Amino acid sequence: MLARWLHSLRGRSRPCDIPQALWSDTLERFPFLAERAGASLPALRQMARQFLDQKEFHGAQGLAVSDAMAVAIASQASLAVLHIEAPYRGLDWYQDFVGIVVHPGAVLAQRESVDENGIVHSYREALSGEAMQDGPVTLSWQDVADSGRSAAEGYNLVIHEFTHKIDMRDGVPDGCPALPPGFMGARSPAMARSAWVQTMQAQYQDFCDQLSMAERFGGQAPWLDAYAGHSVDEFFAVASEAYFVNPANFGRDFPALLAMFDAFFRAGPVSG
Repeated sequence: MLARWLHSLRGRSRPCDIPQALWSDTLERFPFLAERAGASLPALRQMARQFLDQKEFHGAQGLAVSDAMAVAIASQASLAVLHIEAPYRGLDWYQDFVGIVVHPGAVLAQRESVDENGIVHSYREALSGEAMQDGPVTLSWQDVADSGRSAAEGYNLVIHEFTHKIDMRDGVPDGCPALPPGFMGARSPAMARSAWVQTMQAQYQDFCDQLSMAERFGGQAPWLDAYAGHSVDEFFAVASEAYFVNPANFGRDFPALLAMFDAFFRAGPVSG
Protein backbone atom coordinates (compact mmCIF):
# COMPACT_ATOMS: atom_id res chain seq x y z
CA MET A 1 0.00 0.00 0.00
CA LEU A 2 1.06 3.59 -0.59
CA ALA A 3 0.51 6.38 1.89
CA ARG A 4 -1.98 9.20 1.52
CA TRP A 5 0.07 11.69 -0.52
CA LEU A 6 1.02 9.32 -3.33
CA HIS A 7 -2.55 8.00 -3.51
CA SER A 8 -3.77 11.58 -3.92
CA LEU A 9 -1.38 12.08 -6.83
CA ARG A 10 -3.26 9.57 -8.99
CA GLY A 11 -5.83 11.04 -11.31
CA ARG A 12 -4.84 14.69 -10.82
CA SER A 13 -4.95 16.76 -13.99
CA ARG A 14 -2.55 19.32 -12.50
CA PRO A 15 0.90 18.67 -11.03
CA CYS A 16 1.09 17.84 -7.34
CA ASP A 17 4.58 18.48 -6.01
CA ILE A 18 6.38 16.17 -3.60
CA PRO A 19 5.78 17.60 -0.11
CA GLN A 20 8.73 19.66 1.11
CA ALA A 21 9.21 17.66 4.31
CA LEU A 22 9.30 14.39 2.36
CA TRP A 23 11.70 15.82 -0.23
CA SER A 24 14.03 17.26 2.43
CA ASP A 25 14.13 13.93 4.23
CA THR A 26 14.98 12.15 0.96
CA LEU A 27 17.89 14.50 0.29
CA GLU A 28 19.17 14.05 3.83
CA ARG A 29 19.09 10.26 3.55
CA PHE A 30 20.66 10.19 0.09
CA PRO A 31 23.06 13.16 -0.09
CA PHE A 32 24.47 12.15 -3.48
CA LEU A 33 21.18 13.30 -5.04
CA ALA A 34 21.84 16.96 -4.30
CA GLU A 35 25.56 16.59 -4.96
CA ARG A 36 24.98 15.21 -8.46
CA ALA A 37 21.91 17.24 -9.39
CA GLY A 38 23.47 20.51 -8.26
CA ALA A 39 21.59 23.51 -9.65
CA SER A 40 19.18 21.10 -11.36
CA LEU A 41 17.79 19.86 -8.05
CA PRO A 42 14.35 21.46 -8.66
CA ALA A 43 14.23 19.68 -12.03
CA LEU A 44 15.07 16.39 -10.31
CA ARG A 45 12.21 16.91 -7.87
CA GLN A 46 9.80 17.57 -10.73
CA MET A 47 11.01 14.57 -12.70
CA ALA A 48 10.66 12.33 -9.64
CA ARG A 49 7.08 13.53 -9.25
CA GLN A 50 6.37 12.70 -12.89
CA PHE A 51 7.99 9.30 -12.41
CA LEU A 52 5.62 8.59 -9.52
CA ASP A 53 2.68 9.57 -11.69
CA GLN A 54 3.75 7.18 -14.48
CA LYS A 55 4.84 4.09 -12.55
CA GLU A 56 3.11 1.60 -10.27
CA PHE A 57 4.76 0.28 -7.11
CA HIS A 58 4.02 -3.17 -5.76
CA GLY A 59 5.24 -4.45 -2.42
CA ALA A 60 6.18 -8.14 -2.32
CA GLN A 61 6.16 -10.54 0.62
CA GLY A 62 3.79 -8.32 2.55
CA LEU A 63 5.92 -5.17 2.22
CA ALA A 64 3.94 -1.91 2.30
CA VAL A 65 5.54 0.65 -0.02
CA SER A 66 5.37 4.03 1.72
CA ASP A 67 5.59 7.48 0.16
CA ALA A 68 9.15 7.79 1.45
CA MET A 69 10.15 4.52 -0.19
CA ALA A 70 8.56 5.45 -3.51
CA VAL A 71 10.16 8.91 -3.56
CA ALA A 72 13.57 7.40 -2.73
CA ILE A 73 13.32 5.08 -5.72
CA ALA A 74 11.82 7.68 -8.06
CA SER A 75 14.47 10.29 -7.30
CA GLN A 76 17.38 7.91 -7.84
CA ALA A 77 15.92 6.51 -11.06
CA SER A 78 15.32 10.06 -12.30
CA LEU A 79 18.87 11.14 -11.49
CA ALA A 80 20.22 8.75 -14.14
CA VAL A 81 18.23 10.41 -16.95
CA LEU A 82 17.93 13.93 -15.56
CA HIS A 83 20.11 15.61 -18.19
CA ILE A 84 19.76 13.26 -21.16
CA GLU A 85 17.88 14.89 -24.04
CA ALA A 86 18.65 12.61 -27.02
CA PRO A 87 17.89 10.22 -28.57
CA TYR A 88 15.29 10.02 -25.77
CA ARG A 89 14.54 12.70 -23.25
CA GLY A 90 14.37 12.13 -19.51
CA LEU A 91 11.73 9.61 -18.49
CA ASP A 92 11.18 8.57 -22.12
CA TRP A 93 14.03 6.12 -21.48
CA TYR A 94 11.68 4.23 -19.15
CA GLN A 95 8.61 3.99 -21.36
CA ASP A 96 8.85 0.22 -21.88
CA PHE A 97 7.48 -0.64 -18.43
CA VAL A 98 5.18 0.50 -15.62
CA GLY A 99 5.65 -1.84 -12.66
CA ILE A 100 8.27 -1.66 -9.91
CA VAL A 101 8.27 -4.59 -7.49
CA VAL A 102 9.87 -3.91 -4.12
CA HIS A 103 10.94 -6.81 -1.89
CA PRO A 104 12.02 -6.43 1.75
CA GLY A 105 15.41 -7.97 0.94
CA ALA A 106 17.12 -10.20 -1.59
CA VAL A 107 14.96 -12.22 -3.96
CA LEU A 108 15.44 -15.92 -4.70
CA ALA A 109 14.97 -16.33 -8.44
CA GLN A 110 14.55 -19.70 -10.11
CA ARG A 111 17.14 -20.22 -12.83
CA GLU A 112 18.01 -22.88 -15.40
CA SER A 113 21.23 -23.49 -17.28
CA VAL A 114 22.28 -26.04 -19.87
CA ASP A 115 25.77 -27.55 -19.59
CA GLU A 116 28.01 -28.66 -22.45
CA ASN A 117 26.38 -32.10 -22.38
CA GLY A 118 22.90 -30.66 -22.86
CA ILE A 119 21.82 -31.37 -19.27
CA VAL A 120 19.48 -28.78 -17.75
CA HIS A 121 20.36 -27.66 -14.24
CA SER A 122 17.85 -25.81 -12.04
CA TYR A 123 19.00 -23.61 -9.21
CA ARG A 124 18.05 -20.57 -7.15
CA GLU A 125 19.96 -17.30 -7.34
CA ALA A 126 19.80 -14.58 -4.69
CA LEU A 127 19.24 -11.22 -6.40
CA SER A 128 19.20 -7.69 -5.01
CA GLY A 129 17.36 -6.51 -8.11
CA GLU A 130 16.52 -7.26 -11.71
CA ALA A 131 15.43 -5.34 -14.80
CA MET A 132 13.41 -7.27 -17.35
CA GLN A 133 13.34 -6.43 -21.06
CA ASP A 134 9.94 -4.74 -21.64
CA GLY A 135 9.01 -5.77 -18.11
CA PRO A 136 9.12 -4.62 -14.50
CA VAL A 137 12.04 -3.64 -12.32
CA THR A 138 12.55 -5.61 -9.11
CA LEU A 139 14.38 -4.05 -6.16
CA SER A 140 15.45 -5.04 -2.67
CA TRP A 141 14.34 -2.30 -0.30
CA GLN A 142 17.14 -3.23 2.10
CA ASP A 143 19.67 -2.26 -0.59
CA VAL A 144 17.78 0.87 -1.61
CA ALA A 145 17.49 2.07 1.98
CA ASP A 146 21.25 1.65 2.43
CA SER A 147 22.09 3.69 -0.67
CA GLY A 148 23.25 6.70 1.31
CA ARG A 149 25.96 4.69 3.07
CA SER A 150 26.88 2.44 0.15
CA ALA A 151 27.60 5.44 -2.10
CA ALA A 152 31.12 5.46 -0.65
CA GLU A 153 31.57 2.01 -2.19
CA GLY A 154 30.14 3.13 -5.54
CA TYR A 155 27.10 0.91 -5.02
CA ASN A 156 23.55 1.96 -5.90
CA LEU A 157 20.94 -0.66 -6.74
CA VAL A 158 18.35 1.70 -8.22
CA ILE A 159 20.74 3.36 -10.66
CA HIS A 160 22.18 -0.05 -11.55
CA GLU A 161 18.84 -1.55 -12.53
CA PHE A 162 17.59 1.56 -14.28
CA THR A 163 20.83 1.80 -16.24
CA HIS A 164 19.98 -1.67 -17.51
CA LYS A 165 16.67 -0.17 -18.67
CA ILE A 166 18.59 2.59 -20.46
CA ASP A 167 20.78 -0.07 -22.08
CA MET A 168 17.71 -2.09 -23.11
CA ARG A 169 15.90 0.87 -24.66
CA ASP A 170 17.26 0.01 -28.12
CA GLY A 171 16.28 -3.64 -27.63
CA VAL A 172 19.79 -4.98 -27.08
CA PRO A 173 21.24 -5.19 -23.52
CA ASP A 174 24.87 -5.07 -24.60
CA GLY A 175 26.46 -2.27 -22.61
CA CYS A 176 25.89 0.30 -25.36
CA PRO A 177 22.75 2.46 -25.08
CA ALA A 178 21.14 4.29 -27.96
CA LEU A 179 23.42 7.28 -28.62
CA PRO A 180 22.46 10.79 -29.70
CA PRO A 181 23.36 12.10 -33.18
CA GLY A 182 26.95 13.32 -33.43
CA PHE A 183 27.88 11.72 -30.12
CA MET A 184 31.39 12.89 -29.15
CA GLY A 185 31.95 14.20 -32.68
CA ALA A 186 31.13 10.96 -34.50
CA ARG A 187 30.16 11.47 -38.13
CA SER A 188 27.60 8.65 -38.14
CA PRO A 189 25.61 6.50 -35.69
CA ALA A 190 27.72 3.49 -36.67
CA MET A 191 30.94 5.35 -35.85
CA ALA A 192 29.54 6.54 -32.52
CA ARG A 193 28.52 3.04 -31.55
CA SER A 194 31.85 1.59 -32.66
CA ALA A 195 33.79 4.10 -30.55
CA TRP A 196 31.58 3.42 -27.49
CA VAL A 197 31.87 -0.36 -27.83
CA GLN A 198 35.63 -0.21 -28.33
CA THR A 199 36.16 1.93 -25.23
CA MET A 200 33.73 -0.07 -23.11
CA GLN A 201 35.18 -3.41 -24.18
CA ALA A 202 38.75 -2.28 -23.49
CA GLN A 203 37.85 -0.98 -20.03
CA TYR A 204 35.88 -4.13 -19.28
CA GLN A 205 38.78 -6.35 -20.29
CA ASP A 206 41.23 -4.32 -18.19
CA PHE A 207 38.87 -4.65 -15.23
CA CYS A 208 38.56 -8.41 -15.69
CA ASP A 209 42.34 -8.71 -15.91
CA GLN A 210 42.70 -6.78 -12.66
CA LEU A 211 40.15 -9.04 -11.01
CA SER A 212 42.06 -12.12 -12.15
CA MET A 213 45.36 -10.75 -10.86
CA ALA A 214 43.77 -10.04 -7.48
CA GLU A 215 42.07 -13.42 -7.19
CA ARG A 216 44.91 -15.60 -8.49
CA PHE A 217 48.07 -13.79 -7.49
CA GLY A 218 47.06 -11.51 -4.63
CA GLY A 219 47.21 -8.31 -6.64
CA GLN A 220 45.36 -5.19 -5.65
CA ALA A 221 41.61 -5.66 -5.98
CA PRO A 222 39.78 -3.02 -8.03
CA TRP A 223 37.60 -0.54 -6.21
CA LEU A 224 34.62 -1.15 -8.50
CA ASP A 225 32.25 -3.96 -7.48
CA ALA A 226 33.53 -7.31 -8.77
CA TYR A 227 30.07 -8.05 -10.21
CA ALA A 228 31.08 -5.76 -13.06
CA GLY A 229 33.21 -8.62 -14.36
CA HIS A 230 30.16 -10.78 -15.05
CA SER A 231 29.54 -9.37 -18.54
CA VAL A 232 30.00 -6.13 -20.47
CA ASP A 233 26.38 -5.06 -19.88
CA GLU A 234 26.83 -5.60 -16.14
CA PHE A 235 30.07 -3.65 -16.34
CA PHE A 236 28.15 -0.75 -17.88
CA ALA A 237 25.51 -0.86 -15.13
CA VAL A 238 28.01 -1.16 -12.27
CA ALA A 239 30.20 1.58 -13.73
CA SER A 240 27.17 3.84 -14.16
CA GLU A 241 26.06 3.53 -10.53
CA ALA A 242 29.60 4.36 -9.39
CA TYR A 243 29.72 7.31 -11.80
CA PHE A 244 26.67 8.88 -10.18
CA VAL A 245 27.25 8.18 -6.49
CA ASN A 246 31.06 8.36 -6.20
CA PRO A 247 32.35 10.29 -9.22
CA ALA A 248 35.72 11.05 -7.58
CA ASN A 249 36.76 7.40 -7.29
CA PHE A 250 35.16 6.56 -10.61
CA GLY A 251 37.01 9.31 -12.46
CA ARG A 252 40.29 8.31 -10.84
CA ASP A 253 40.01 4.68 -11.98
CA PHE A 254 38.19 5.12 -15.30
CA PRO A 255 39.17 8.41 -16.95
CA ALA A 256 38.30 7.11 -20.42
CA LEU A 257 34.82 6.10 -19.26
CA LEU A 258 34.40 9.37 -17.37
CA ALA A 259 34.66 11.42 -20.56
CA MET A 260 32.26 9.10 -22.38
CA PHE A 261 29.73 9.00 -19.54
CA ASP A 262 29.87 12.79 -19.14
CA ALA A 263 29.01 13.12 -22.82
CA PHE A 264 26.14 10.63 -22.59
CA PHE A 265 24.55 11.26 -19.19
CA ARG A 266 25.42 14.99 -19.30
CA ALA A 267 25.51 14.99 -15.51
CA GLY A 268 26.43 18.22 -13.79
CA PRO A 269 29.56 18.63 -11.67
CA VAL A 270 29.57 17.69 -8.02
CA SER A 271 28.71 20.67 -5.86
CA GLY A 272 31.39 21.92 -3.52
